[in-house]
Amino acid sequence: MPELPEVETVRRGLTPAMEGQIITKAAVNRPDLRWPFPERMAERLTGKRVERLRRRSKYILVDLDSGETLIIHLGMSGRMQVSGDPLGQFHHEHPAPEKHDHVVFDMENGARVTFNDARRFGAMDMAATDTLDEHWLLKDIGPEPLGNTFNGDYLAERLKGRMSPIKTALLDQRIVAGLGNIYVCEVLNRAGISPKRKAGQLSSARAASLVPVIRNVLEDAISAGGSSLKDHRQTDGELGYFQHNFKAYGREGEPCLTPGCTGEIGRIVQSGRSTFYCTQCQR
Repeated sequence: MPELPEVETVRRGLTPAMEGQIITKAAVNRPDLRWPFPERMAERLTGKRVERLRRRSKYILVDLDSGETLIIHLGMSGRMQVSGDPLGQFHHEHPAPEKHDHVVFDMENGARVTFNDARRFGAMDMAATDTLDEHWLLKDIGPEPLGNTFNGDYLAERLKGRMSPIKTALLDQRIVAGLGNIYVCEVLNRAGISPKRKAGQLSSARAASLVPVIRNVLEDAISAGGSSLKDHRQTDGELGYFQHNFKAYGREGEPCLTPGCTGEIGRIVQSGRSTFYCTQCQR
């Protein structure tokens, strides 16, 4: 499932094609994805100007001049492709419609934004912009890891007394938004912390030291266009390439890349997910 860097990459790709533009036509080609689309969704989108594109955790938020916001979750296989942009940032013409093109936005600048989702685990909803923080999908999400409210004091306090493994704690969206399995593995490897260590056993200083590591990993991944393992594509159809920089994830049996370490990457299963870490230098 796309994590924060993949979703942020998509948001940045959509911005020049959608922000400030009117949706001249919204086509909704089926009644549902993971759950039913909101009532009269095409009607509520058509003719509205996109004021701003934001991201909250793994959700793309499209603020409209009608006072509503379109909430988009890419799910497992969802892709948003931009074609026909007259600004020249997207070099391909509108492709022929495909079987899984479930929602299509035609913009006043000639761009077309197509949401394609073969597995239909994606989702869209609409809600009033001024009460969006109370929406059931968003209301319990923790601070953004790249924002100012996510800091060392905050993380140390949230981890205090927790008996769950540190990896499980960092995956908890109520503690920090947008982190998923790939990037938590990478963060803990860079920080030299075992994913098995109890979160509450970390000293306040060591817990706080995770904050800059989390930010650096996410910023590196965003700069690389995210990680393309199966389904992720950028809005121009290109792959992300952060997967070529993995130091832990997917590297079972390979040498640890931490300078001075002679260990190798192992794999365990935690909460049904594969965890990759160095059995020697991560403690």
